[in-house]
This record gives sequence, C-alpha cells and structure tokens, in this order.
Amino acid sequence: MSLLQLIILALVQGITEFLPISSSAHLILVPYFMQAPDQGPLIDVAAHFGTLLAILLYFRKETLQLTRGGLDLVTFKATKDRQLFLFLAAATIPLLVFGGLLAVFDLVDRLRSPMIIGIASIFFGLVLWWADKRPVRQQNAPDRWHPVMMMGVAQMLSLIPGTSRSGITMTAARAMGYSRKQSARFSMLMAIPAILAFAAYAFVDLLRADDPGLLSDALFVAVLSFLSALGAISLFLRAIERIGFLPFVIYRLLLGVVLIAISFGFLTP
Repeated sequence: MSLLQLIILALVQGITEFLPISSSAHLILVPYFMQAPDQGPLIDVAAHFGTLLAILLYFRKETLQLTRGGLDLVTFKATKDRQLFLFLAAATIPLLVFGGLLAVFDLVDRLRSPMIIGIASIFFGLVLWWADKRPVRQQNAPDRWHPVMMMGVAQMLSLIPGTSRSGITMTAARAMGYSRKQSARFSMLMAIPAILAFAAYAFVDLLRADDPGLLSDALFVAVLSFLSALGAISLFLRAIERIGFLPFVIYRLLLGVVLIAISFGFLTP
C-alpha cells in the first residue's frame, strides 16, 4: 500500500468521522477512485481508532465520567456517571449483534460496493433531511432509556456502508426532538464503545496476521487520523448549529447519484 493512499485514508477518516456522510463509505471509495488495492477492514478500523482517541481527548470531562461510571458500576453505586456508562454500553449492543450476524453470514465484504453505498447515501440522507426539519423539543442530552436505545438501534444500521454512524444516530436524535448540538455530542460519545469493540477485534486479527508491514501501516493511519480528527470535531460542533444538516444532505444525494451512475456504467471512476 502506497504512502499517499495511507495519508489520504487517514485524512478522510479524520475529517468525515463526525460528519453525517459516512466515513466508512469514503474509506472504501478511496482505493476505488485511486485505482489502488482495497486496504481492507483492518486499516479502516485503525483509522477509526485514531478518531476515537481524538474523541476521548476532546471530551475529557465525559471520558472521566465514563471511567468513574465503570467504577461505580462494579462498586454498586447509583450515580449519574454510572447511568451514562450503562446508556452507552447498552446502546452498543444492537451494533455488536448486527456486526456478528454480518460476519457469520460473510456479508461484510459484499456490502463494500459503490451501488450499496450510493443507495444508502441517498436514502439515509433524505431521512436525515426529514428528521432535521422536526421541531426541537429537548435541549438537554438524551437521559432516558427509550431515546438512548432508539439511537442504539439506529446505530446498528451504520454497518451498511453509506449509512453513516454519526448520521443515523443524529437522525434518530433529531427525529425525537433533540437539538442538533446535543444530537451531535451524544452521537460522538456513542462512538467510544462502538469503536473500542471493533478496534479490539481488529487488533486480535492484526496479531494473528503476524504482518509487521500491516501493523506499521495501521499505526501510521491511526496517528494521522487522530491529528486530523481533533480539528474536525471542534469545527463541526461550532458549525452544525448555524448551517444545519442540509449541506451534508445535498452532498450525500450528489455522491449517491454519481456512485449509482458508475455502477451502471454511465460514468467511469
């Protein structure tokens, strides 16, 4: 894998992870448009792990809350920190179950196609546009089981490339009346256990592969995606209240049309 491809993958992941346009889909499309070999899911997870580190650093207060919440859970203390820990842990379960089913039925690689990405980009982009037009009824972050689990079920669909993990979870939150900022912040917090779970799985695969070159590529991508993600988080949270989701919806529609046209042979990459 070329150094240029690794750099582009890391920058794409760092910038798009927090935007509702599907970072996973863009990671799949990078080698497609570069006419290069697919980097595979292990490099993708390494790129996601870099953005996870950026989330942990940017949301230092919430990260400390989760740490205390885990300790409160094992010491049987009923606290708000424990509640947040349980919320995020439970919201991750549908994602893990669906991911396990995709792996069992060998559907992970089959979903990495421009046609599927294009259809998902358009469909879930339109759903996001609909949800963003809903009135704001909740100014605080989700703090009840029902909205948290609804966002968790929505997050499950993000394993379909083109859906966008951040996009579908923010769509669910906006549909339930939460503000854009609170929807975005809670969506980012949901990324912590989700990425940790898949990163642990990928790390085991890296050890099994016993490929020093693959390990060094993964570390390089993780570090660079971490650096690019730090700036992207702050910019997105400041911009989302002003510009809304419409620009991202338009981008998703255009991307979806282009990918479907390529799939039918009307355009060439």
